[in-house]
Amino acid sequence: MESLNDTSWDVLICGTGLPQSLLAQALSRSGKKVLHIDRNDYYGGAEAAFSLQEVGTWVDQANACELHDLHVRWTKLTVVEASVPTPFSHASIHRPSSNDQSPDSRLGFSRAYSISCAPHLIYTRSNLIPALVSSKIYRQLEFLAVGSWWIFEREKNASKPDSDTEASIAKENGGGKLRKIPGGREDVFADRSIDLRSTRSLMKFLKLAADAEAFVTVMPEWGERPFSEFLETQFRIKPELQAPLLALTLSPHPILRTTVACALPRIHRHLTSIGIFGPGFGALLPKWGGLAEIAQVACRAGAVGGGVYVLKKGIESIKLPSFSSDSFNATENTQSLLSKIRLQGGDVVQARWVIGTHATLPETHDLEPKQQTNTIEITHHAAIVSSSLTSLFPPPVEGSPPPAGVVVVLPPNTFAVPESLDVSEVPSIYLIIHSSDTGECPEGQCIIYTSTSFSHPSAPDLLRSAIDTLLSTFSIETTPKPDILWVLTYKQHHQLPSSQPSIPNPAHGPEHASDRQSGVLYLQDLGPSLALEDDVLRDVRAVWECITADDGDARGGFMQFEDREGVGGEDDEDV
Repeated sequence: MESLNDTSWDVLICGTGLPQSLLAQALSRSGKKVLHIDRNDYYGGAEAAFSLQEVGTWVDQANACELHDLHVRWTKLTVVEASVPTPFSHASIHRPSSNDQSPDSRLGFSRAYSISCAPHLIYTRSNLIPALVSSKIYRQLEFLAVGSWWIFEREKNASKPDSDTEASIAKENGGGKLRKIPGGREDVFADRSIDLRSTRSLMKFLKLAADAEAFVTVMPEWGERPFSEFLETQFRIKPELQAPLLALTLSPHPILRTTVACALPRIHRHLTSIGIFGPGFGALLPKWGGLAEIAQVACRAGAVGGGVYVLKKGIESIKLPSFSSDSFNATENTQSLLSKIRLQGGDVVQARWVIGTHATLPETHDLEPKQQTNTIEITHHAAIVSSSLTSLFPPPVEGSPPPAGVVVVLPPNTFAVPESLDVSEVPSIYLIIHSSDTGECPEGQCIIYTSTSFSHPSAPDLLRSAIDTLLSTFSIETTPKPDILWVLTYKQHHQLPSSQPSIPNPAHGPEHASDRQSGVLYLQDLGPSLALEDDVLRDVRAVWECITADDGDARGGFMQFEDREGVGGEDDEDV
């Protein structure tokens, strides 16, 4: 392409992760001249998806980059030198040995796989879904249903299988089995293994959890207290029936540190999402690589809107404008508000706004962070399994679509934990299993994604133990016998702000003018949650509103686009 040197832009966005890609799409269709760059040679940033060969290259790059101390900075320096961290470390690939044949001989070709760094669940009530519809990019996406949720139980807690499907899965495993988690009140009524008194208790709780106004009333007294204590004290729900409810929270915390304030909103989201797009399921998976696919489609839509995209091009330094309050208030003097950005390769461009995340923009060294952040370390596993594990994927109810993903939850007393650890301090482990219908692996195989926030050297071993426990529930007669063919292990470092970030808005008064003057704004990285949180799109919208604040009606609605001539024509009801 032609040189970027000496070009001017309304907005320069660094990084092609999901937040940046959605913002670039929104701004390009709101009349802004957008330059969207990424220092990597692939789209998706921390939400990327890779073929097997690409994963090998990514592992080398992740291990070669020094991990810096990460902080969100609000830039006011005259010059910001590049000091860009990577959120990944300790990456490795393992190919377990096999008694029958080598794992490599049973792996498909490299591009038959799309290993996702962001296999997040997207609940059907997510605010992202209507934004994808109103922006019309849903037409280039395909979503698949997440089906049953399963919990592994040891024999002392296990009850009689409630269905033929459960019976087929309840294989010998040291006295344990997989049990389907009820998805709502109808499932509880239909579960003949739950006695009448417990059924009434569960129904009473589910009624509360489904009513947002009702459960808010318990927060002042119970919000910071353990969820397990709440269930036992207020509803007399037995411990063995608490585990499935805790599983629906997707909580990264140990059981006794999972609070009511954490649990109730998540269970509410789960219950109220079921049935929106069809019976029996409440969450979705994007086909072909998780959130990476949404990011790429948003980038393509941004290019259609006039955005310019350049890979392998990061920021070396930013020289902010020297301005007085007079020059800032003189809106016609736009030249005085442009930052000069030196890119990799030496090109220098100008932009009014520079947008990125703490993982893609240079750190500042002259200004205290506007808000303190805490680092949380997540250990990830992505395992290719030689079996499709078909019995985990029945349609949840009659008439529901065939699921392409399922969730299996293993409480900490069900998998091997080192004797030196207190089991009560170990969180449950969630396995998100994708079938070949996702396009992420060949037919006859599946991918198990799992992660833990448990910060301990044994974290990778705990994840492997959880996967082994699941696979051992399938008897030796299962054909093919499930084996792990390939495992990617890595750590990801997330920054958790101590409070919601305050995006500068000129309408808030003159005290925010200096923040808006700098023209450098930070989007929040995706958090460590297993499900996509609504904060992601809210953050993107806040930055969009800040940048387009002076445009009046000309900016249009956020992520609300009309069909362009010769494009579209599908019925918007076909989501």
